[in-house]
Amino acid sequence: MEDPGIRLGSDEVWLELARIDGDNWQVTADWCSSLTADFTVDLSAGEVTDFAARMLSHLRAPSGPRFSEAVTPGRNNPLTLKAEPVGDGFAFFVRLTPNGDDDVCHLQMEIDPITTFELREAFSALRAASATRVPPS
Repeated sequence: MEDPGIRLGSDEVWLELARIDGDNWQVTADWCSSLTADFTVDLSAGEVTDFAARMLSHLRAPSGPRFSEAVTPGRNNPLTLKAEPVGDGFAFFVRLTPNGDDDVCHLQMEIDPITTFELREAFSALRAASATRVPPS
């Protein structure tokens, strides 16, 4: 079984959150191969499962109101997604903070609209995989 993860965006601009092993997750982002971020964070499966569930709660309607969700609620948060409704989906403003909620060392980028259907599928898969996957010992 593959480790849980999610990738949002296109070939040119994308964000990925993927489990490496245990509670180690990799956050990777790329903007037109000109600006990249790639760092490891410590997240529990429960934190990722809760994040996916919160995202899904916002994605119930084809295109609901704007919203924002952070992977973790504390100062160790590596990733925040702000969603803006566009047509039948959402565009995202991504804020990556490899050192936690940091106003000095962070990366912000935009991801073009993704249909709500695709987002629900991706976050449902992430929630299911992170909730059922037993980390290797």
